[in-house]
Parts: sequence; C-alpha cells; structure tokens
Amino acid sequence: MSIIDALVLGIIQGLTEFLPVSSSGHLELGKAILGDNSIPEESMLFTVVMHFATALSTIVIFRKDIYQIFKGLFQFKWNEETQFALKIIISMIPAAVIGVLFEKQLESLFGGSIALVGGMLIITAVLLWLADKAKNTLKPVSTSNAFVIGIAQAIAMLPGISRSGATISTSVLLGNDKTKAARFSFLMVVPLILGKIAKDILSGDLSHTGNTSALIVGFIAAFIAGLLACTWMIKLVRNSKLTYFAIYCLIVGIIALSVSYI
Repeated sequence: MSIIDALVLGIIQGLTEFLPVSSSGHLELGKAILGDNSIPEESMLFTVVMHFATALSTIVIFRKDIYQIFKGLFQFKWNEETQFALKIIISMIPAAVIGVLFEKQLESLFGGSIALVGGMLIITAVLLWLADKAKNTLKPVSTSNAFVIGIAQAIAMLPGISRSGATISTSVLLGNDKTKAARFSFLMVVPLILGKIAKDILSGDLSHTGNTSALIVGFIAAFIAGLLACTWMIKLVRNSKLTYFAIYCLIVGIIALSVSYI
C-alpha cells in the first residue's frame, strides 16, 4: 500500500467511523477501488490501526466525560458514573464474545467482498431511516438497553454495517434520547478497540512487514478526520439528519451490488 493510498483510506476511516455509513465497508470499497491486494490478515491489520486512530480521537473529544467517569469510579460508590461504566462493560460482551470465537472468520471478510459490503450498507440504510423517524425522548440508556445495543455493535463487525449507525439506531429505537444515544455509542467502542489492540500486541498478531510509513500516515489522517467527524455527528444526530445518510448508504449499497455482479 502506498502512502497516498493510506492517506486516502485514513481520511475515509476517520470520517466514516463516526458518520453512520460504515467505516469498515468504505475501507473495503476504497481498497477495491485503489487496487489493494493485501491478504486478509494484512488488510485487517490496517483496519485495526485505523480504528485505533479513531478511538484516540473519541478519547480527545470526550476527554471531560471520560475524566468524570474515572473520577466517579474511584469514589467507590454506586453513583451515576459507576452505573454508566457498568453499562459500557455490558455493551462490550456480545462483540467481545464474537471477536474471540469467530476472529478468523471475521478476518476473511475483510478482503474486498464488494457484494457483502453492498448488502450490509442497504441494511444500514434501513436502520438509519427507521431511527430518524423515531420520536426523541429524554430517556437515558438503561442496563438492559446496553446489552441490546452491544448486540448491534457485534453485528456491526461485518463490513458494511455501520457501527455508529447500528448502535445509535438501536438505542433510539429502544426509546432513548438521541444525544445520549450518540454519546453512549461513541464511548462504548473505545475499551473494545483498545482491548483488541492489546490482545493483538500480546499475541503477536500485529507483526508487520509492509509499508510502515503508510500505516503512520493512515493513522494520522484517520485521527484528524475523526476529530472533525465526531463533533459533526453529534450535531447531526441531535437534529435528526440521519435520513440523508440512509439515502447515501442505499445508493452506495446498490452501486456496490451492481458492480460486484458485472
């Protein structure tokens, strides 16, 4: 992978991680368009590194929230911060289980399967359209909601299913406040990604013999684009603008399916 390719894919990752259009799906489409011929494991490595960059941008954007959560946790009381942390842990369970049991199967999907991405983008479009039609409330995410949202996050491990789109849509359809749904969606993925990175480092799965400079450039591009997209996305969810992304996902999904069968 060249540095220019990595720059383009990093920007795509940074923007689409927070915008509900599937970052993994767009990365796969981008790789296909750029002619990336990486084997699934190498392709997955680049995807993981890009996700780590956007996880870091999430930490920067929500640094005050994260600080308050840790501050509340170290009070060792059953306070609001402790309850929120528990919900985050519960939401991680489905994706963690799927990631451990089906890691190799998931890696094999990240090899430019345009038809799969197209089909999943259409599903994402339907979810976004349904969520945008839901009435907004002031209801916070409950413990039971957290597990259901976690299942949505696990399903979003498929390329083409937007993680933010699936989790925010699921949360809103459960009757939760849209702004609170977006905040929970962005914070719930941070420990999961960091845990994945730690696991891969300890197991040696992140050994890399390719273009290290390309990885660094992609990481920086994804981080900067993620900062911008995260801030923008919070405003979009609050103002019920998800239908536009539903239309976008539907169009790209149909095009991807059409191209895959030509």
